[in-house]
Amino acid sequence: MGKDSKAKEPSGGKGKGKQAASSGADDGGAKGKGKGGKSADGLGTCTYVKARHILCEKQGKINEAYKKLQDGWLGNGDKVPPAEFAKIAAEYSECPSGKKGGDLGWFPRGKMAGPFQDVAFATPIGATSAPFKSTHGYHVILCEGRKN
Repeated sequence: MGKDSKAKEPSGGKGKGKQAASSGADDGGAKGKGKGGKSADGLGTCTYVKARHILCEKQGKINEAYKKLQDGWLGNGDKVPPAEFAKIAAEYSECPSGKKGGDLGWFPRGKMAGPFQDVAFATPIGATSAPFKSTHGYHVILCEGRKN
């Protein structure tokens, strides 16, 4: 049962940041299933991702930022416009990229740390991840593009 739900969540892309982060790292037990699920929707095949993010040291602060995203767009099933995500990133993010609206530009696989990379590459274009934890703190990611 657990393997089936893990295989579905990264390909679903509905803001399951914690699950995407935990299933994307060295997953020796689910060799074929995870890759098959990602390839089916193209999420596992790109080499570069363009993303924005919000980074907060405390979970309460990232939850507050995410609530703003939910109240404005996500709660209605809408996608967060990059310009609006940028405003919230500038207000809440504790990363130097916050001054640029959280813009990280294009980055390749292998550049970002484990959970962050896993969520960034598993989030569909235009979608916003749920808050998740990495070694640097708590994040929310907006995926803006993919390329090989």
